[in-house]
Amino acid sequence: MKITFFSSKPYDKEFFGKINKNFNFELDHFETHLGPHVLNLIGNTEAVCAFVNDKLDAEVLEHLAKKGVKYIALRCAGFNNVDLEAAKRLGLRVCRVPAYSPEAVAEHAMAMILTLNRKTHKAYNRVREQNFALNGLMGFNLYQKTIGVMGTGNIGAAFAKIARGFGARVLAYDIVENQELKNLGIEYVSQEELLSESDIVSLHCPLMDSTRHLINADSIKKMKENVMIINTSRGGLIDTKAVIHGLKSKHIGYLGIDVYEQEEKLFFRDLSHTIIEDDTIQRLMSFPNVLVTAHQAFFTEEALEQIATSSLTSLSHFEKNEEFENPNAVLI
Repeated sequence: MKITFFSSKPYDKEFFGKINKNFNFELDHFETHLGPHVLNLIGNTEAVCAFVNDKLDAEVLEHLAKKGVKYIALRCAGFNNVDLEAAKRLGLRVCRVPAYSPEAVAEHAMAMILTLNRKTHKAYNRVREQNFALNGLMGFNLYQKTIGVMGTGNIGAAFAKIARGFGARVLAYDIVENQELKNLGIEYVSQEELLSESDIVSLHCPLMDSTRHLINADSIKKMKENVMIINTSRGGLIDTKAVIHGLKSKHIGYLGIDVYEQEEKLFFRDLSHTIIEDDTIQRLMSFPNVLVTAHQAFFTEEALEQIATSSLTSLSHFEKNEEFENPNAVLI
């Protein structure tokens, strides 16, 4: 089977190439993202492997089906970029990677908290300039602070355990409560209580209609003054304009984002020699209490190996019409 990759980077080629030794598929890589503008690149392939910022709307899926594509493999957990109804209508099979090293994302969320709090990124630059002053570098103890976890799936649960290890009081909100977390002393509360009592709010929710702009002007008003907000999940969970207003009014004391609502035009690219026309991200990065990373929370050796293994295994199951060990990997 031939698999055509989009949004492919050198590390995708490395890890998928290594895992493919167990499958012997034909792999074809394109660095460009998938969208209407590149449909002519697709030919004589049974499967397309896409990433978070690839567009798989009805137009793209119809073209793929006409080209003979049978399978869509998402090498990520989220699938809000796929028109599943159109895929089902066209007879396309769609799979994803439901879980891959949740600790990778959870640890990055905690790294962002520690960086924003203790200002290690600023201290690093200061010392390299032979400035050893401590003014402006003061942080706070995480011990006995209240950390709120919005969403306790695999990643949220891993993050809650890490936060608990710092001696923090951990509040959680989810539609389904995790008994293991409750046994560890993590308290499930209402969304309103979590927002109002947390010193730090970390987002670990999927992006759906019900969670889009979960952090907005109204929810920010419910939060503590000087709150820290961390988002390593999906950019659309945050109303960026509302957050900028919260930063300007000093209601939000710290913001750490690894995802951004308009990231498909920016992330995973080297734009160091380009004029960025997105005024919103430029405004965000102008704040001294904002930390932006470019969707790298998943980026560990363990996670990449699991993503490649899961994706190729799922495509093998599709090809051989085999049952999936993890039903959550199958979307259609």
